[in-house]
Amino acid sequence: MPFRKLKITILAYTEGLHGKWLFTEIRAIFSRRYLLQNTALEIFMANRTAVMFNFPDAATVKKVVHCLARVGVGTNFGLPQTRRISLASPKQLYKASSMTQRWQRREISNFEYLMFLNTISGRTYNDLNQYPVFPWVITNYESEELDLTLPSNFRDLSKPIGALNPKRAAFFSDRYETWEDDQVPKFHYGTHYSTSSFTQMWLLRIEPFTTFFLNFQGGKFDHADRTFSSVSRAWRNCQRDTSDVKELIPEFYYLPEMFVNSNNYNLGVMDEGTVVSDVELPPWAKDPEEFVRINRLALESEFVSCQLHHWIDLIFGYKQQGPEALRALNVFYYLTYEGAVNLSSISDPMLREAVESQIRSFGQTPCQLLIEPHPPRSSAMQVTPLMFTEQMQQDVIMVLKFPSNSPVTHVAANTQPGLANPAIITVTANRLFSVNKWHGLTGHQGSSVQDQQYQLPVEIDPLIASNVGMHRRQITDLLDQSIQVHSQCFTITADNRFILLCGFWDKSFRVYSTDSGKLTQIVFGHRDVVTCLARSESYIGGDCYVLSGSRDATLLLWYWNGKHNSIGENPGKEFVTPRAILTGHDCEVTCASVCAELGLVISGCTEGPCLIHSMNGDLLRTLAAPEGCVRPRIVQASTEGHCVVYYDKGHLCLFSVNGKLLAHKNMEENVKAMLLSRDGQYLLSGGDGGVLSVWQVHDLKQLFTYPGCDAGIRSMAMSHDQRCIITGMASGSIVLFYNDFNRWHHEYQTRY
Repeated sequence: MPFRKLKITILAYTEGLHGKWLFTEIRAIFSRRYLLQNTALEIFMANRTAVMFNFPDAATVKKVVHCLARVGVGTNFGLPQTRRISLASPKQLYKASSMTQRWQRREISNFEYLMFLNTISGRTYNDLNQYPVFPWVITNYESEELDLTLPSNFRDLSKPIGALNPKRAAFFSDRYETWEDDQVPKFHYGTHYSTSSFTQMWLLRIEPFTTFFLNFQGGKFDHADRTFSSVSRAWRNCQRDTSDVKELIPEFYYLPEMFVNSNNYNLGVMDEGTVVSDVELPPWAKDPEEFVRINRLALESEFVSCQLHHWIDLIFGYKQQGPEALRALNVFYYLTYEGAVNLSSISDPMLREAVESQIRSFGQTPCQLLIEPHPPRSSAMQVTPLMFTEQMQQDVIMVLKFPSNSPVTHVAANTQPGLANPAIITVTANRLFSVNKWHGLTGHQGSSVQDQQYQLPVEIDPLIASNVGMHRRQITDLLDQSIQVHSQCFTITADNRFILLCGFWDKSFRVYSTDSGKLTQIVFGHRDVVTCLARSESYIGGDCYVLSGSRDATLLLWYWNGKHNSIGENPGKEFVTPRAILTGHDCEVTCASVCAELGLVISGCTEGPCLIHSMNGDLLRTLAAPEGCVRPRIVQASTEGHCVVYYDKGHLCLFSVNGKLLAHKNMEENVKAMLLSRDGQYLLSGGDGGVLSVWQVHDLKQLFTYPGCDAGIRSMAMSHDQRCIITGMASGSIVLFYNDFNRWHHEYQTRY
């Protein structure tokens, strides 16, 4: 045993280790600070795991980065995937990234942009001392109704929390001016807006934070007034108490469970003998889900969008330190800033421990990202003027009829910029596929249609149109006779180059080239016929997860290697092994969805409930549906953590990712296809009635129906820019609809 020489006390920590991580699954590597020293690394994996390591010194960090995969900080921020980028400073990452421009152009939300700034400035979920920091944005926690069109309900984001109340601001200003201590530089605030104890307090009701909090408090809960028990009281304290200048954490904008003392575990009792209660919410929020939804709506509102750069200046920017911080009433205790102390130069272990302890308790200011004012966001009016004008867009853009007349049971629209062959790929019930070139909606972007040379958005596959190379487009391999071909029998890789198909009598699923039509791989793993396939979002290079569900009641999670264009690491290897085996169903799996961003798999079977698994194969949740909801047919998961499930006989249910039923609706038609918008706010559905409908996800309210088609809808896809919906019809054609989600956006609805 190699561990025998280790102390027993050390061995205790190895119990909870995850084991090993594959180099090929490392997606991003960030340099990190630990206790203000640049000695740590955070490594992000493809399956949503993130691990942080602290090393003895910065030189070791450099050595480790040079031994790991060359992935940079991932692909999300428009930065090259080099080791140099992993070792770059936060300032350099900020400058080189395209995210600020994307935020200004409103391609990403305020939430996404704040997460980006937190991530590159060193904030991480893996270190409570440097937890991501988010702003308070709403000021009204007392009213029965909250009007998000009133400026008075929004906080002034150009001021730090400590300067919002003039009386308290005067107190802090006076403290700075009258401070006399040769050892400690002047400051406005002795406490920080983000510390590990604040994070534990906000998240007191969920593990592992409950345990952290109890350890921190010596095993007991504090008095109710001193713990987080009311949102309005927490806000009031941040306005009045001179030792409270707390900002929020991201969970306020996405995690309703943090406000509830769940019955899953006993939180214990406080000294006074009262059990920790649920958090008291404002009157305008009927439940935690509603509170989070409205808080998020406020964060994404125009009032916040046009002020957010001021808050960024205070937390991450030029008002963070120096004369500008002084002017903005934004100076904190000196040990919260980077460069305030060099721990490696302190040789006395007791003194070093004391300084480390001080850093831990005082909080840490994020790394400074910019030393000039942050640019403002472009107004919604500039970026999407169509959103504020009556659009004269026709609803149906074009209809494309295929000669086969076989129902179009699968549609994929990989049309993202930079793709070598953007195309709409269709597959019919008789397994004839076509690769139809995508030209985009050039004629549908504005009013000057006549000025542009008009070109149809989709060009039919020449091999199908000419009928010459039809054999290259026909998959003739025999399916099991009992299989009914449906949309989830297929999945297409993100580069449009391969089709994966299931339902074969030999219990395999197979990979075909869309170019040559040839079979390129047969994958075995199940003990019965494979009934459905799904794939996750793709990483750069085309890597993604592929999920297969079977009559053997299991699901297998596979890794698609974009470099080798095959399932598994080694091309040509006869047997490939799945990354995870997901069990828990008792009968045939009928539908499934995999979301790599959340690290979750959601699946349904012919009898019994839908299940949520982690991508490691752990069974996490059962989705308990209302009575009458049986036989799930379609499942969809949004990156916002919502699961939409369509059951037989027209039942549609919305669940939170933690298994809570949020809404239930009876649909009038038999739905065959569903699709969520990228932000998870809207749901598209279509079925036997041939009507395409748009629904608001949070309450399943119908917002819009397109003119009915003369055949049933069998499948559905959306172009990358979400402006075009493509439906596959039972009559063997595809219909393209013009779409603009902005027309249902809160700003548009309330202000224009």
